[in-house]
Amino acid sequence: VQLVESGGGFEQAGGPLGLSCAASGLIFSANALAWYRQGPGKQRELVAAISLGGNTKYSDSVNGRFTISRDNAKNTVYLQMNSLKPEETATYYCNVLTSYTTLVRKFNFWGQGTQVNVSS
Repeated sequence: VQLVESGGGFEQAGGPLGLSCAASGLIFSANALAWYRQGPGKQRELVAAISLGGNTKYSDSVNGRFTISRDNAKNTVYLQMNSLKPEETATYYCNVLTSYTTLVRKFNFWGQGTQVNVSS
């Protein structure tokens, strides 16, 4: 299984940025999925999750600004980020969940992530 994140870059505070995560060796449609981020000196945190049926949940800090979506035909999960804040500068990762309800991660490995830098 390989997870490949893309779409990161530099953005000014208040701007939007869209991320993508494609998987190989795994059928996305059979799994709940999630986006995580790890900022400098911080622990990795879950940002958003999406169920098999498309239900979504978000961390309080991004709720209302970020949108997670999935395209099972493309085996890809997306994260649209709006109204970005400088403190959201981080490396963003996707992963697979064993359960949308418990948000327990299925894999212990990570992709390379995609770097998001938000300037003030």
